[in-house]
Amino acid sequence: MISDPAYNTVLSSSGHGPFHGRCVLITGASRGIGKRLALGFAAAGARVGLLARTQGALNAAQLEIEQAGGQALPIRGDVREPKEMESAAGRMISSFGGLDVLIAAAGVQGPVGPFLESRLLQWRDTFDTNLLGVMNCCKAVMPGMIARRSGKIVALIGNGTSSGRPNFAPYAAAGAAVARFVESIAGEVHEHNVQINCFHPGGAYTSMTDEILQAGDRAGAQEVEEAQQTRMTGGIAAERQIQFALFLGSERSNHITGKAIHVRDDLKKLEHDNMRPESFTLRRLSKG
Repeated sequence: MISDPAYNTVLSSSGHGPFHGRCVLITGASRGIGKRLALGFAAAGARVGLLARTQGALNAAQLEIEQAGGQALPIRGDVREPKEMESAAGRMISSFGGLDVLIAAAGVQGPVGPFLESRLLQWRDTFDTNLLGVMNCCKAVMPGMIARRSGKIVALIGNGTSSGRPNFAPYAAAGAAVARFVESIAGEVHEHNVQINCFHPGGAYTSMTDEILQAGDRAGAQEVEEAQQTRMTGGIAAERQIQFALFLGSERSNHITGKAIHVRDDLKKLEHDNMRPESFTLRRLSKG
């Protein structure tokens, strides 16, 4: 059960989770943070579509959710392929009757090390997955959300989005591009009651952590130190990451759109604060 009192109140008063009857599609849902969030939404009562490229891992995630009493639909697909995302959105609607929330969690770390020593193919794969993948997902789900005048989209971002990240240039550049993309299209769909935000879930022990440790000096001493700490502690608690994702996927965040939210932000303040337009966006260069 999620420890957020607001959600527990809904759960105890209705007999259902706060997302009962809602349909949530999560990309990159077979492992890492994507899987964490899938488990969290399912525990909150959502019918969850699990999208990833590996069928075996998808089946395992589905089994874990269903054994806990949740509903899950495994969808083998690649976010880099627009038609596969359109098919995934269609399967959500035909199987569950709708698609209320998209969590775009699929991502790759890309090449680790000095930019000049990396290969063009690695850059392209990073952008195709981390940036174009988000665009493909949005293009697939937004028409239905606009037609229903209701929808939530949350795109996951990581370190390097708001400031430089040496030795991780393609990953950082793709993340910054996602944040600006989200800021831009938020203004296009706001009048249709569709909100789209970025979410930085903080550190968590995933395969990306191991990639940094294996890269060693190519990643840089600070990155290795942080990865070692994450491996020892597990990183940010899954419960907190889930709380934020549930908040951004709920009506409680209807006043927030086009923003980049970090897991270390004040959740209570986010819920009740009327944000200035420039708040929680990519830093802007001052004029003059």
